[in-house]
Amino acid sequence: MFAAYAARIDKEQPLDGLELGERPEPKVPPGWTTVSVKAASLNHHDLWTLRGVGITEESLPMILGCDAAGVDADGNEVVLYSVIGQTGHGVGPREPRSILTERYQGTFAERVAVPQWNVLPKPKELSFEEAACLPTAWLTAYRMLFTNGGVGPGDSVLVQGAGGGVATAAIVLGAAAGLRVFATSRDEAKRKRAEELGAELAVESGARLPHRVDAVMETVGAATWSHSVKSLKPGGTLVISGATSGPNPPAAELNRVFFLELKIVGSTMGSKEELASLLSFCAAKGVRPVIDSTLPLSEAREGFAKMAGGDLFGKVVLTV
Repeated sequence: MFAAYAARIDKEQPLDGLELGERPEPKVPPGWTTVSVKAASLNHHDLWTLRGVGITEESLPMILGCDAAGVDADGNEVVLYSVIGQTGHGVGPREPRSILTERYQGTFAERVAVPQWNVLPKPKELSFEEAACLPTAWLTAYRMLFTNGGVGPGDSVLVQGAGGGVATAAIVLGAAAGLRVFATSRDEAKRKRAEELGAELAVESGARLPHRVDAVMETVGAATWSHSVKSLKPGGTLVISGATSGPNPPAAELNRVFFLELKIVGSTMGSKEELASLLSFCAAKGVRPVIDSTLPLSEAREGFAKMAGGDLFGKVVLTV
């Protein structure tokens, strides 16, 4: 079957390790099932895999891709939950949980095998392309906002780095849920797009907000950390799920953290139940993932290049 896979690890030039070509059909252990992929979306996790994060040379070649929507063996339209082994379904009793492609072949292929437990029904209201955007970036944003951020209608939220998959999702989901959403970006076009998607105001990165916010959704890391801390109300919450600009900010702002009793919460992915709630929320409220571009799987390299260069707003989707 045709697939996009990591053939080599290259920390400096990750795309040099990306190959497109034929790979063996997926193995289907007991309790697993095969899904014919219709659409799959790119995540920064895929770039990190090419850099060797969360994977070793011994695991190569590894088909990339965490997210997908497709058709199961019984003809049902489905969405895949990409955390394998969260509850022990389909794996050994001592195997820790992992994201698809850390141990098992991924979704950038004509077919993928996953535990039966990891398959959810696709709402008929969502296309395969839309549904394929949800299991990683949009699920991460959903958990950041509503589980770990603890915000509700009328509360105010700052989303750092408008344009990235998680940040875009947080803007759309927050606005749909009645939050007052503020966003930042270095790019004027991205700031304008953020406001079109529901942000009350989008400002230059680091710029002063009209008022302090109840929570900050942080995926940028070092470059925006200080601004995130300074933007919070006393008792506010900073939720961090990534650090694309680096993990070590110049100043930790610890005095401000303890004096204002700020909460800093780490957030990774989300549960299968949260994904089911996210799918239901999107179907019921007409919320749709923001798709930057849709490409055939054969043009995956172009999609990876867009993501690596930051030249996108929303998700890149590959169709099979």
